[in-house]
Amino acid sequence: MAYNINNPTYHCLYLLIGLVLFNVYTGYSQREPQYTQYMYNIGSFNPAYVGTVETPELIGLYRAQWLDIPGSPRTMRFGANIPFSNDKHGLGFNVVNDELGPVTQTYVDLAYSYQFQVSDNTKLSFGMDVGGGFLNVDFSKGTFENPGEPVLDRTPVKKFYPTVGAGLFLYGQDVWYLGVSIPNFLTDGIYDDDVASIVEDKMHFNFIGGYVFNLSETLKFKPAFLVNYLKGSPVNANVSTNFLINERFTLGASYRVGNAVSGLAGFQIGSGTFIGYSYDYDTNPLGNFNSGSHEVILKFYLGKGSGPSINTGNTGSGGKRTKPSKGQPKQIDTPRFF
Repeated sequence: MAYNINNPTYHCLYLLIGLVLFNVYTGYSQREPQYTQYMYNIGSFNPAYVGTVETPELIGLYRAQWLDIPGSPRTMRFGANIPFSNDKHGLGFNVVNDELGPVTQTYVDLAYSYQFQVSDNTKLSFGMDVGGGFLNVDFSKGTFENPGEPVLDRTPVKKFYPTVGAGLFLYGQDVWYLGVSIPNFLTDGIYDDDVASIVEDKMHFNFIGGYVFNLSETLKFKPAFLVNYLKGSPVNANVSTNFLINERFTLGASYRVGNAVSGLAGFQIGSGTFIGYSYDYDTNPLGNFNSGSHEVILKFYLGKGSGPSINTGNTGSGGKRTKPSKGQPKQIDTPRFF
């Protein structure tokens, strides 16, 4: 990456970029990068979700944020959600690699969840995850016209810090869900003079929810939200609307309050594979300097040939089958909507 600091325009541009990158990074330090397709990626930031799915899932995600800006975020995630046959226990696994300028973080964690019946139509899942993060900061990344930049004299930072997180996920037969999670309780794991300005020692909260409305036999509608809260930082609120058409195609839009608007699309390939794509357009001043953000997610459902299910009157939002009540139709397997 090359930086031309002779042009005054670039002085202003890179100052703006630096401030935005710093604010975003500190706001998401200690755990999760930013996702637009969070409704298909819940297991990444809430361990209570991993056992609520009907069949084992494998998830791959790639996000390229703020194209055209040198050093802008790049995120890759591989995850797995594995429910046990007793419908109570579940295991999950995550590997997330997040790059932002000179900073690279790789998170690895193992999650466990246990769920129990709250009422005839509602279940509550509790989950915990244990893992760690590898932090690598190389202050010499990039090329500078002034070789005497003070930042170049700093020693690269390589740190490992443990993570312990937890979450709750409440969901009902009518295809609704609410969740809350704390990615890491160990907020003082790596903080010393070298990285104090890079990672903030504050606890991070995630709140998520959604509901599926059956508008017709061929059309379903799901509004959803994700709120990230970090003490001392602005609240990051995301709201989205998605439509499932003919149980195959997904179209929707999302709004990240004060930051971006997004378009979302997805396609169910057979019963065992889902691919989703989103494009973000920044509504803040940074939008003048980049051509948007792209995100692709790929999900594989490992089962007996029947894909994950959405409620037709007889399943919970976690996709678990329940015995049909008298007069209700039998269960029909269709693509799961979250």
